[in-house]
Amino acid sequence: MLGLFKKRKNIFHTLIADQAALTLEGLEALKKYFETNDPIYAELVTKKEKEADEARRILIDELNRTFVTPFDREDIFNLSRTIDDVLDYAYSTVDEMVIFKIEATPHMLRMGSLLRDSAFELYQAVERMERNPAVSIEHAQRAKALENQIEKLYREALADMFNNVTDINEMILVLKRREVYRHLSNASDRGDEAANVIADIVVKRT
Repeated sequence: MLGLFKKRKNIFHTLIADQAALTLEGLEALKKYFETNDPIYAELVTKKEKEADEARRILIDELNRTFVTPFDREDIFNLSRTIDDVLDYAYSTVDEMVIFKIEATPHMLRMGSLLRDSAFELYQAVERMERNPAVSIEHAQRAKALENQIEKLYREALADMFNNVTDINEMILVLKRREVYRHLSNASDRGDEAANVIADIVVKRT
């Protein structure tokens, strides 16, 4: 029986780590798409989003079939959800850029780079949650600090967009870009939420 519980513990940690790894890969692809405007990276973001959705479906199935979990069931679900949301918003970002036929601005490039760094910190936090909880907290705090930087850039981008708009075509472009910025901001918010869940899990277990 103890062996069974240990196995289940490894399953949950592995599946959440898989989600975090796929999210990192997806955000790396988003960063490359911003830099190159190459459709191959847009396709890679979509691919990683689908793979992460499958990992989440498996995790939820395991959660539904497991009586004893290594930490709070709601925390497992919420951490999986928030990490999944980060990649979902990356996918929405690329999808709308393709639909709107717009290229990344300097602000988008910077936000994309910071989002990639945030995804890396979340991945490290998840990886170290069990064996090195103090280190996990450090990575979660770094992810939260990056969220603050992204939100500052988001506000700057919104302010800059509406400067010197002189005709309807420029206004249409501004509105399209605003939607993309909104998705990037939402991705950042979900990363911050994931970092909070990680911190809660660590505190409850110590």
